Amino acid sequence: MRLIISFTFLLLFYTTAAQPKKEFTEQEFIAIQSKIRFSINGDFDEGLKYVRQLQQSKNPEHQAFAYGAASYLYQLKNNKAKSEELYPIALQYWEKMPESDQKIKLRSYLYNYRGLAEWKRRNFSKALTNYQEGIRLSTKINDIIQIVKFKSNIALVNEQVGNYELSIKYLRQNNDFLDKNENLYDRDQFQNSKSNINNNLGNSYEAYYMKNRKRSDLLDSAEYFYKKSITYSQNFIDNKMNAKLSLGNIYLVKKDFANAEKIYYDIAIYAKQTNNEIYFQIASYNLGDLYYDQKKYDKALIFLKKVDSVLAKNKTIDNSYFRSNFIQAKIYSIKNEPELAYKHSKLYLDSYENYEGDLRDEALEVNYQLGTANLSEEMISVREKYKYEVFWNKALKIFYVILVIGIVFFLIKNIRDKNKAHKKMNALIEEFKANLEKKEIEKEQVQIPEEIIVPELEEVQLKKENANLSIDEAKEDKIVEKLLALEEKLEYLNADFTLPYAAKKIKTNTTYLSYVVNKRFGKSFGEYTNELKINYVINQMITNHLYRKYSTQAIAESVGFKNAVSFAKSFRKRTGVSPAQFASNI
Repeated sequence: MRLIISFTFLLLFYTTAAQPKKEFTEQEFIAIQSKIRFSINGDFDEGLKYVRQLQQSKNPEHQAFAYGAASYLYQLKNNKAKSEELYPIALQYWEKMPESDQKIKLRSYLYNYRGLAEWKRRNFSKALTNYQEGIRLSTKINDIIQIVKFKSNIALVNEQVGNYELSIKYLRQNNDFLDKNENLYDRDQFQNSKSNINNNLGNSYEAYYMKNRKRSDLLDSAEYFYKKSITYSQNFIDNKMNAKLSLGNIYLVKKDFANAEKIYYDIAIYAKQTNNEIYFQIASYNLGDLYYDQKKYDKALIFLKKVDSVLAKNKTIDNSYFRSNFIQAKIYSIKNEPELAYKHSKLYLDSYENYEGDLRDEALEVNYQLGTANLSEEMISVREKYKYEVFWNKALKIFYVILVIGIVFFLIKNIRDKNKAHKKMNALIEEFKANLEKKEIEKEQVQIPEEIIVPELEEVQLKKENANLSIDEAKEDKIVEKLLALEEKLEYLNADFTLPYAAKKIKTNTTYLSYVVNKRFGKSFGEYTNELKINYVINQMITNHLYRKYSTQAIAESVGFKNAVSFAKSFRKRTGVSPAQFASNI
């Protein structure tokens, strides 16, 4: 009886607790999608509410979108663990969808959300990889609107790592496209897209100006695009706040303190009313910066301490954290408070070193990917994918494709050639190490008494063939030992280092010496000495950067070659490249 009661209780519990799955019409799905997308601009909790609605759908497509969007929303809330937990679930639901263009389209959406999450984590190279994959899929199904989004996101990555001109180029292409193809969007989509693109253009121009402060035209362009963004943001409060913050920064740089102060206070008040800590933190930092510029140090410290308190509460370190500490350190230095100046300068330096170090690594990775990726999908204009251009644009498209293929071919060939050269040089270096070890072993193994002397032969014997010549092993070892001693003294660099010269030096005769070299080294005496000279040159080139600057003639003379032509021929035979090419590859 007790078992039956327990079973009944559990059945009732799960029946009441389980939420039944729902059927959503396509219109309902699209409407909830739009609400989730707009929530990403600021109201993340509202977005998650709509996500939970969509998670009750029986349709795996709806579920995949819901979990993908939720993954990004949790990242926006700085909950990386939850973000990482949800994204694989989105992919599991996506796998359940039947093969179709709609499945490809949804996968590109998931790439976008993943890229945005990586971007928020400052993993710019991973973000770029996701965006590039998204463009590939969107191009496959001619999803023009999604391609524009990916292009804008790639522009943001480039702006973050300092590729400002490339960022501006992408954003201007998208801006022009939107103006010419407004009919592809509904009104809210168009207004929101124009708002975002103009705001991003302002960001890129502003960042570009910070690296080129003599170019005031860049600052004017930033101001123009921020104002345009505000115009398009009347129905999107978060877009409007972002654009206004940025416009306030422009006024601050231009020393228009009155307008800058008004904007920052407006945003701070809005942030307090809506309990938006992010806007409050940014507005507080900007007011602190503004008052510092006006030498109102006590007022500046009030707002900068508010920045620190928000960041401490959320346990986050970002751009405003180390900038706030930087200004505070300067203020305390001016106020002659060394302990506080030291404290904030240390906080600044520690956080700045980590921030900039990570950014440098990401910039290198992003630029590597941009340089070696398939550029064809990046360089072909979005408009050329569709039938809005007149027929003669087809010829232009073919030209671009050929141009891109040529560029890609050149890049791949260049990379392969460099890799081959590096492999060749590494192999030579390893070969030198192995040869050195081998010589040391040979030296240790040769145990010849000093009193053994190789007898001289009569002059007439030098002319006889030595095919059947035989010398006992002890005498051969002695000749090799003395020959290696000459090697160590670099005697072979002497232009007069011939077979008779070497034989005389080691107190033997040319027949014996030629025989031993041929037997022990598997080459003639001339080939043996040439190889020593070339190996010496290679070693010098690898270890001595000044040696690489010598002319071929000078190098040839330095190792005893009588002319540069024979030296270059021997060098190429040994390495496969000319001396100049070898030096250049190093």
